[in-house]
Amino acid sequence: MRERARFAPSPTGPLHIGGVRTALFSYLMAKKNNGEFILRIEDTDSKRTIDGAEQHIIDSLNWLGLKFDEGPIKQSERTHIYKERVKELIKNGLAYYAFDTASELEEARSEAKTSFKYNFLSRKNMSNSLTLSEDEVKSRLKREAYVVRMIIPENEKVSVVDQVRGELSFKSEELEDKIIMKSDGVPTYHFANVVDDYEMNITSVIRGEEWLSSLPLHILLYKHFGWEPPKFYHLPLILKSTGPGKLSKRDAEEQGHPVYAVNWQGSTGFKEAGFTSEGLINYLALLGWNNSSDKEKYSINELIDSFNDSEINKSGARFDYKKAVWINHLHLKEFPAEKILTLANRTSDRLIQKYSLEKSEEIIDLIKERLNTTLDIDKELSVFLGQPKRYDSAAIEKIDRGLIYDVLNFCKLNKALISDPHSLKNQLLSFGSEQGISFGNIMKSLRLCLVGNLSGPDLFKIIEILGPEETLNRIESLTNKI
Repeated sequence: MRERARFAPSPTGPLHIGGVRTALFSYLMAKKNNGEFILRIEDTDSKRTIDGAEQHIIDSLNWLGLKFDEGPIKQSERTHIYKERVKELIKNGLAYYAFDTASELEEARSEAKTSFKYNFLSRKNMSNSLTLSEDEVKSRLKREAYVVRMIIPENEKVSVVDQVRGELSFKSEELEDKIIMKSDGVPTYHFANVVDDYEMNITSVIRGEEWLSSLPLHILLYKHFGWEPPKFYHLPLILKSTGPGKLSKRDAEEQGHPVYAVNWQGSTGFKEAGFTSEGLINYLALLGWNNSSDKEKYSINELIDSFNDSEINKSGARFDYKKAVWINHLHLKEFPAEKILTLANRTSDRLIQKYSLEKSEEIIDLIKERLNTTLDIDKELSVFLGQPKRYDSAAIEKIDRGLIYDVLNFCKLNKALISDPHSLKNQLLSFGSEQGISFGNIMKSLRLCLVGNLSGPDLFKIIEILGPEETLNRIESLTNKI
């Protein structure tokens, strides 16, 4: 059978990066095996659905480049399918109507010597179609609210192989007769999930480990219907950077980094924080996937080629924001100049107007090594668009003011050399030697004048781009300030 993997989020909130990683692994599974990636929106719980959440999920996947081959398929539009499947189970004696009121259930819980379970023992004493006559059931179906529960078999071992964790076994007596259709006629998550995976020919179910406890119920539903279950993969949690527990929105905010792929109601997404989709996808792939090589940078196609489901980790993966930024940097520095120009929010048009497109791309190539996020682009380009608006005060305190005057006078006397960076460098070396001034201090002084601090790309390349007049103006500007 052709590989079909799905991502099936509920629109009860924005898409967390834990969900993004689940979507990514499902996507890689499908594409690695020349299959399809399906997006299904599990929106049967209308009370918990949040406006805008579905669109946020779709926007996140689109930005990340995880294009779904089918979908979005909404469960809320498939209720008729679930109702027919419920009838099938009831007809075959594998599900039943339950009429128990809230007060009756509360009474049963209070009378239970241990924690109450609605199962093969307690169902005999409850108001359901297994204990009531056929006529009474028909009557109550017409006038009373009811749910439908699946039958959990008595004293049965439920075994299943999880592709990440190996063989798992569960005891049926630890389970209860789960509601599969609510009183409003809407299926529960568990039921709709299984029916849809079968109806959509899903071959691999990849989801978080929090769904492990639901696995025996799902397996029993497959068994009730006589269906072959898909392969299951339960991914480990993404843990917060320090301390125990999974990464939450609160943890991310406290640690100063995003938790969503794109903006959500005042919370900055990775996109808006300056991440590229390539960088974020790359980093998330490394969380929970133990590739045998030391390779860190992957394109999406390389991830598809390299992905091996046997290399998914069993243990949780700790989120490392610094590592995520580093991976993003690896991608940015290899982007072509024209692509980086499109990522410059405020400066690309001004840069091209001032220097031409060709020269602008040369400038981009000069700064690429210094880019960690796309937010750095505007900052780095500002050097070429105007004099520094502020200077590193600590650096000014450390630099001999007389030296800056000397550098200015030297440049004025050798103005023609400024257009020839190689010759300028040699002349500055000679100047420093004659004056007993270290070349390092000369360079620090010159860089401070031109860019406002002591870091940046190749200084002589900056001088070449700025030209003699702008270079002299910037040196003189700082000279006048000190």
